[in-house]
Order: sequence, then structure tokens, then C-alpha cells
Amino acid sequence: MKDKKYIKILFIVFLVMGMMNSNVVWSQKIDVDSLLNVAIKEVNKDKNYESALKKTRLGIKLAPDYLDFHLLTGRIYQLTNEKDSARYYYNHVIDKNPVYEDAFTYLINMDIEEKKYADAEIVVNKAIEAHPGKKDFRYKKLTIYELKGENEKSQTYLKEMQEMYPEDSEFKLHHFIDETRFKSDRIGMIYNFTTFNRSGYGPWHYGSLQYIAQRNWGSLITRINYSDRYANEQSVANGFQYEVESYFFTGKNSYSFASAGYSSDPVFPKLRLGYSFFHNFKKGWEGDLGIRYIDTEDSNLTSAVVGIGKYLGSYWLNLRSYFFFDNSTVYPVFTLTSRYYFNTRFDYLSLIAGYGTSPDERTTLGQIEQRLSLDSFRISGGYNRLFGKHYITGLQISVNNQEYTPGSKQIETEIALIFQYQF
Repeated sequence: MKDKKYIKILFIVFLVMGMMNSNVVWSQKIDVDSLLNVAIKEVNKDKNYESALKKTRLGIKLAPDYLDFHLLTGRIYQLTNEKDSARYYYNHVIDKNPVYEDAFTYLINMDIEEKKYADAEIVVNKAIEAHPGKKDFRYKKLTIYELKGENEKSQTYLKEMQEMYPEDSEFKLHHFIDETRFKSDRIGMIYNFTTFNRSGYGPWHYGSLQYIAQRNWGSLITRINYSDRYANEQSVANGFQYEVESYFFTGKNSYSFASAGYSSDPVFPKLRLGYSFFHNFKKGWEGDLGIRYIDTEDSNLTSAVVGIGKYLGSYWLNLRSYFFFDNSTVYPVFTLTSRYYFNTRFDYLSLIAGYGTSPDERTTLGQIEQRLSLDSFRISGGYNRLFGKHYITGLQISVNNQEYTPGSKQIETEIALIFQYQF
């Protein structure tokens, strides 16, 4: 009985000591967490890096396996421009527990900032291996390829990502932009046939021969356009126009468009000039600002251009507005374009709706001065297709409810055929 009594007493003593130790550990955990929270506040809000560093060092001493202190220490060293020390702590966290995404992110960004692209690529590969479902790291890898100028690697990787994430708008946007950086040449022709439901008016014929040179800096397009307009079964106006256009890259996420056209025949404007600046934002967004200038027989017309576009998986949506300024009057034009892409940027279905007469519509450009103040509601649908590696074809049908004099309207039906050969 005595032995049992002693055993019971010993059991109670050990139980109490265990509870006391647990309370000590729990109390220490609470204190360490509080220490970390204060250090985080000093870094993010107070910018008191020296005080925060003292706390993180104390935290490492009290709880050496508490990796949040190591991560925050690395961040403090990075913010105070002590990159080697920061790199040491980030690598320590990654080696101990690669679940910490921030350690990878900070280290990759630091390597990119210092242009240590080879080191950044090694880290990003580790990050993708540890977090295969995290698309942010895959975006970083693409950025590294682009910064290194490795266009072929970038294009191959983008194709892999397109297959893995077919609905990802950012990968699709980068894929199309990268495609335009590869050297290629295209020759082609466009033919437009326009009929009118107004007796004795039309049809119109419009044709264009073009040559497109695509290089890593952008593209150069030259065109010879011909228009022949009929009324009462005879030609009433015809002539040629000569055009040159260029799309050229102005940064990693931006490019510009410039165009010029000249004609000595009244069926076209005498002079046509245009410029737009495009910027690609995150999440598949694109914005553009520009200007158009048209010199007609009787006046000079200037319009401002504002546009915004968005990739939504395989869809591309774009709303572009033109604002013509004629003396003290402003004439607005709106065009909403939607496309559904298939395998390449040459394979897509399109649907376009608009109001007003756009300065970028070539078939009606010779009448833009007369149409500017008149209502126009139009809709069109089209299909473009790349056959093999060389042949690009397209068909587009447009219907325009056009006011030709105040209160009088006509229906214009236009069929456009496109053919290009890529070599």
C-alpha cells in the first residue's frame, strides 16, 4: 500500500512538472509570436529596420527553427541593400522548408534586379518544383527568358504554358507578342466588294496589294491600294493610294504604330497620318492612345484615339473610341471588336460592332468628310485561318446602316476576301 501511495505521489509530481513545462513552452511561443509581430510592424509600417533586426536576431536565438524570423531578417537586409546577407537568409529558409513562397519570390526579384539572370533561373526552377501549381513562378520564368533575350526558349516555354493553361490570358498575350518578334515575310492581297440597296448607287470595288516584313524590332508594311466606285453602271471615281505602316517595340511591355498614306486621286484622301502607343498591363489588359490626321479636298480632320483591350482566355475584346474635332464640334466614333483565337494569332473568329465612320476604315475613307456628321451603325463577322505554315486566308462580311443625307439611310453590304503567303 505504501509503494502504491509513493507511486501516486510521484505521478502527480511529474504531471505537475509536465504541465509547468508546457506552460513555459506555450508562454514562450506567445512571446516569440508577439516579438515577430512587432518586428513586422517596424519593417512594414515604421521603416525602423535597425530595431526590427535586433528583434529578429533575438527571435532566431530563442526559436532557431522558427523560419519566419529568418525570412524577415533576409527581407530587412534586402531593404537595407545588404544583398549577400539577404541571399543567405532566403536560401536558409528555402533549404529548411521550401513551402515558404515569399523566400523564392524575394530571392528571384533580387537576382533579376541585379541582372543575375542565370541565378534567378536556378531559383525559379526550384520554386516551380516546390510549387508546381503556382503560376506566378511560371510568369517569372518567362520574364527571365525575355530579359535574357532568349526568344526561342521563350517561345517554346510559352507553347508549353499555353497547353498547360489554355485559358490563361497573360500567357496568350505574351505568346502573340513573341510571335511578332520572329523574322518572317508575307505578301498578300485584300479585295472588298460593297453593294448598296439604293437604286443606281454602287457597287464599289477596293483592292490592296501588300508586303509585310516582320523582324525582331517590329514590322514594316507597304501597300498599294486601288478603289473604283460605280453609279448607274459606270465608274464615277477611281484611283490609287500608297501606304506605309509600322509596328515597332518601344519596351518590354509596349509598342507603337505609325502610318502614312498618300494619293493624288480624289477617291482617296490626299494625306493620311496616324500614330498610336500601346502598353500591355498585367492580367491580359492592353491600352492605347493615339492620333489620326486626314487631309481631304476641302478640310483637314484630326481625331484622338483611346482604346482598351482584354484577353479572356481564348477571347480578345477591344473597345476603341475616336473623337473627331471639326471647328468647335466633336464627332465620336466607337468600335467594339471581339475575337476568339484558335491555335495561332492568324486563326480566329471575329465579331465587330460600331457607330460612326472610323478613320481606320479604308473602303469609306474617301467619304469621311461627308459621313462624319451622319449616323452609321455597323456589324461584321469574319473568319481567318492559317493553312500549313504559309497560307493565310480570311473572309469578312459587314452590314452598315448608313445615313447618306439627314433622315435618309442606305444599307451597305461589304464582303472582304483576304489572302497572304508567308515565307
